Amino acid sequence: MARPYTDATIDDYLRKRLMPVEGAIPHLPGIEMYGNSIPVGIVGGDLFEYINFQQRYDIDARIRRAQKLSKDFLEPLPSGTPPCNSVDDHVEWLKSKLDYRSEMETEYRNARSSEQLRIAEDLQDLGSMAGVLLVDAEGHGLISAKIASTVHDTFHALMLAELDRQGKTTLTLFEEINLRLAQSVTARNALGRSKEDNAREIATMLYGEIHPHGYFRFVNFGHPPPLVFSAKYRKFLEIDKDRMVQFLALGLQIPEDHPDRNRYFSMQFRRRARSSDVAEIKLMSPGDILFLYTDGVYDGSDDDERQHLESVIRDHYWQSAKEICNALLEHAARDDDYLRRIGEEDRIDDKTVFVIKHE
Repeated sequence: MARPYTDATIDDYLRKRLMPVEGAIPHLPGIEMYGNSIPVGIVGGDLFEYINFQQRYDIDARIRRAQKLSKDFLEPLPSGTPPCNSVDDHVEWLKSKLDYRSEMETEYRNARSSEQLRIAEDLQDLGSMAGVLLVDAEGHGLISAKIASTVHDTFHALMLAELDRQGKTTLTLFEEINLRLAQSVTARNALGRSKEDNAREIATMLYGEIHPHGYFRFVNFGHPPPLVFSAKYRKFLEIDKDRMVQFLALGLQIPEDHPDRNRYFSMQFRRRARSSDVAEIKLMSPGDILFLYTDGVYDGSDDDERQHLESVIRDHYWQSAKEICNALLEHAARDDDYLRRIGEEDRIDDKTVFVIKHE
């Protein structure tokens, strides 16, 4: 007999979806990484996931497909043959125009063929890097978990499209996730809500890619900024804030040049994300540690708590990334015990820690 689909099974389902899988940890030369999450209840609004490109996608098969397409796109379509690919289809459209010239087909085929060669090159680079996705939905519990799950599903659907079209992640992916969480004017009107109604899905997101030799390149939508611990100086390093571009949380700002900008509520319009908005941190020396977290661990502003976290890492920096991560989460859990003792349980939030260590 089928098990009834109760709230408890929904909680369990979302918990399994949002918790990291240790078997998916990417292994990069000279880099060790580990992350974990502790929800307030059975399920929470934090999402953490490793993006192991080699394990999740068949990179070699994708490269072969791009190389094949680069050749197929150059082949003119025999007369009377139906289109075999997107290039053939576009060429047929070109031929239907009064200003069509034969060289237009050659130029277009060459451009699309070259595009596929670049995709193959970019796919090759994925074999030497890994991604990490952190999402923190406002609040905690089932509704927050659902918001985080929405970001998760949208991210992976768009990632498939990105690898097909570009062979890598681009800022388009994150702008589309941002739009997915924006408040639709049509939906709000249908629900009879006003502009002043603050009920909306809000989540912060940080996505980064770890490159060989300790490079970490990332985009940030409202998430607390990373911290870097120097093994040489035994302390957090000061990072130039001008290099740490941060947009508002997902869904709060729509790019001013987006064609659908008037179909969504936006706190203010902003420019579209560009390459200079991708921040970069480099772990300079062996033993250096990059520390990512959600605001249930640290909100990024409390100097005393920053010093406490620095002290925890100082006591464990020589250990593995997993041991450092666990020590930080244990420290955060002790802070929760203090909040319970003073009757401020409402300040307790979901917790996620991710540690990247330069070996």
